[in-house]
Amino acid sequence: MSKGSPISPALLAARPAPPAAPARETAPVVPVSAVRGPNRVVPPTEMLGSAAIVRSLEELGVDDVFGLPGGAILPTYDPLLASTKLRHILVRHEQGAGHAAQGYAMVTGRPGVCIATSGPGATNLVTAIADAHMDSVPMVAITGQVSSAFIGSDAFQEADIVGITMPITKHSYLVTKAEDIPRVLAEAFHIATTGRPGPVLVDVAKDAQQSSMTFSWPPKVDIPGYRPVVRGHSKQVREAARLIGASQRPVFYVGGGVVKAHASVELKELAELVGAPVVTTLMARGVFPDSHDQHVGMPGMHGSVSAVTALQQADLLITLGARFDDRVTGVLSSFAPHAKVIHADIDPAEISKNRTADVPIVGSVKEIIPELTAAVREAFDAQERPDISAWWKTIRHLRETYPVGFTQPDDGLSAPQQVIKRIGELTGPEGVFVSGVGQHQMWAAQFIQYERPHAWLNSGGLGTMGYSVPAAMGAKVGNPDRVVWAIDGDGCFQMTNQELATCVINNIPIKVAVINNSSLGMVRQWQTLFYEGRYSNTDLNTGHDTVRVPDFVKLADAYGCVGLRCERDEDIDATIEQALAINDRPVVIDFVVSRDSMVWPMVPSGVSNDLIQIARNMTPTWEQED
Repeated sequence: MSKGSPISPALLAARPAPPAAPARETAPVVPVSAVRGPNRVVPPTEMLGSAAIVRSLEELGVDDVFGLPGGAILPTYDPLLASTKLRHILVRHEQGAGHAAQGYAMVTGRPGVCIATSGPGATNLVTAIADAHMDSVPMVAITGQVSSAFIGSDAFQEADIVGITMPITKHSYLVTKAEDIPRVLAEAFHIATTGRPGPVLVDVAKDAQQSSMTFSWPPKVDIPGYRPVVRGHSKQVREAARLIGASQRPVFYVGGGVVKAHASVELKELAELVGAPVVTTLMARGVFPDSHDQHVGMPGMHGSVSAVTALQQADLLITLGARFDDRVTGVLSSFAPHAKVIHADIDPAEISKNRTADVPIVGSVKEIIPELTAAVREAFDAQERPDISAWWKTIRHLRETYPVGFTQPDDGLSAPQQVIKRIGELTGPEGVFVSGVGQHQMWAAQFIQYERPHAWLNSGGLGTMGYSVPAAMGAKVGNPDRVVWAIDGDGCFQMTNQELATCVINNIPIKVAVINNSSLGMVRQWQTLFYEGRYSNTDLNTGHDTVRVPDFVKLADAYGCVGLRCERDEDIDATIEQALAINDRPVVIDFVVSRDSMVWPMVPSGVSNDLIQIARNMTPTWEQED
């Protein structure tokens, strides 16, 4: 799978050439520095390579880095101690550093930075790097490597991290000469943040860190073959406007690329002009306000009936920054069978990868959407606007008849959906909500109302358990004035909760809601539905009527956090309000909920989206009375 414009030779060799794009009009080129940061001029200065790493990060405008030292990166940690511009946050596990860098990038739009040593330190970053790659998160991972003379000799704590990460980064560098450090870091930040964002790895040999070099700034960044297309082809934009002008059942299919492009304002203008229903994927929640009348929900395996059906019955998909992934399409051959497709994306590899685009537009949606808005307005002025009132009648009927909801459990325990819903309502739309992966992830996407972009963070593509706590930590560092919730499951929480120590020591007061159903909830749901209730290895013994290993309240207290437990519906609001009132340390709430609650709606794996279920063995009634 290709991300952005990969330039690693291994990736280029494995990637088929994309279809040739039609010739496009050329626009005047405005010189823009490829080097991030203020571009201060630093005259030639002698220093060690390790100092050059620190100085380069400072000149690139980096404020915060997450890391864990070790032998091969130790030379760089010495000058890092003297830096007055870089705040280094010492994590308890390198995976936590990577996810924290992701969370930081997701809320700020700036690249997150993480640092680790060689061997196991570097390989512990792999999951976070792969996660950032799948979700197009700008991140730069700096790792130490054994001295260049020992590379390839199976030296102590040696791992070919460049080879390991080539398939999951936009580019991976091995630096063996100190003089290359400023240029490579400047290139890494440029690659990570331009085109389709993504992670870049910079592996620096220990002797390169210890060698002397002449540092100057800014370096020259010129990467042959890496020229991301930003502006869409004007002919394609006009053709897209023509299709919109002829459509009777259009739908905006909006993906995470619109969030990454910071194009929510532009999207709203275009959507209101066209007047079509808008669906926002799991990665795009909040980029179009949930409260807007045109928003019809989230599509996909656990999407709303109105959103899933809108896509299925559409005659035109206006696809912006989305990639037709399997969780949205279901069985691809049956997805939106009657729809023509406009597909705008920064990554040419995504165009027609899964679904053939009738009108492909390569470029940044930040640039394409305003151009498309102007072209649509011109088309509407030249001809009568299509009447889509009958389409809206159908959509509104579905939205009113099949809202996303839940039933109260019959075991006397709280409904997890109610807990999450109240967290969102009591916190408000200015909060940041970071989920782990599983049932609680889907409930957080469904039952919290998102009114702005960058308020919802989750591991969408890779589905990484353990993402929530460290990503919330990074988000709080990036947005210290916002309330940041980690909405986690009792399974996910046990994978990375050691970062609570990082939060306490560094005064990062996140709030953690553990949705504790004492099981691996989503796996258990599938076992209920598809494996005749054979619950093989999904009971975690953390909740109601169990041995409570661990006891999450005691665990929170051991870490220096405030630990709370909520086991009754009548205590939900008071417990959340108590957590919201505490801002001098992290808060962990053990919400003991029913293990039998399930995520609905649901499209079972391997079937058409037309077979969406609103409850077990219950499908919507498609016939509609006049």
